[in-house]
Amino acid sequence: MMDLLYDAIIIGRGPAGISCAIYTARANLKTLVVGKDDSALGKAEKIENYYGFEMPVSGKSLLEAGEKQALRLGAEIAADEAVGIEKSGHFTVYCVNGEYQGRSVLLAPGAPAVKAPVRGIEDFEGKGVSYCTTCDGFFYRNRKAGVLGHADYAVHEAMELLAFTRDITLYTNGMEPDISPAFRKHIEVFRVNTKKIRGLFGQEFLEGIEFEDGTKEPVDGLFVAYGSASGVNFAMKMGILMNGNYIAVNERMETNIEGLFAAGDCTGVFRQVSVAVGQGALAARGMIEHARKQKGLAK
Repeated sequence: MMDLLYDAIIIGRGPAGISCAIYTARANLKTLVVGKDDSALGKAEKIENYYGFEMPVSGKSLLEAGEKQALRLGAEIAADEAVGIEKSGHFTVYCVNGEYQGRSVLLAPGAPAVKAPVRGIEDFEGKGVSYCTTCDGFFYRNRKAGVLGHADYAVHEAMELLAFTRDITLYTNGMEPDISPAFRKHIEVFRVNTKKIRGLFGQEFLEGIEFEDGTKEPVDGLFVAYGSASGVNFAMKMGILMNGNYIAVNERMETNIEGLFAAGDCTGVFRQVSVAVGQGALAARGMIEHARKQKGLAK
């Protein structure tokens, strides 16, 4: 699968991503949807305001129906987690269980990630706390660095830091590491601290971490990789223009990077299923045009 070139890779299995997949698959584009089965919509017990449903429908049922429709039309769905994207000619989407090549990519991972629940973290943003190893790892060459997180995304970010320093600790903030088999071998390279964090400390810049048991540990830089990678995380690494905490797009749902689109909650729109579905359709139209142009099929 890694050797295949997809016309459209969609990150996110919510209504925006699946809507896009339905349109790109019907346009005969080789389509891959990547994402874990964790859409926030799946927690909605009843939806009463979605067009065409006389009776309330659960979010889970709506998601399952959408995925079945996309699969019937020829889209592929990989139950995987995207942890990084690069563009060099085509796009490469790095996932926990492999990597995929695509002509175009849609970011539809949902709302921006919730900030890590650590006291003082906002005070040191840009002063030792970073959300982008690609952007800021260089500043911590041969220094003591930490990664805040307990899942695969945190391990991926720690692996990127190895290019700059070997003194890396994974801080899980009281959580047990939840690492997939694919990344389990990599975690052995790093120190892992599972203590609950009380807060960060320092004067003008970050100096260290204080734990609930009263102990402290010095650290020069702390990279936040809490939970899964969000649209904001991808944006920081790729230089995507932002509108506050949300990804900026044009009328085609395209970002400032050609071939890279965004739709749904990550764009900061009215958080409704109908809006996400519509944005997914708009993004699909742009992705179809982009893929056909690359393949020399555009009129």
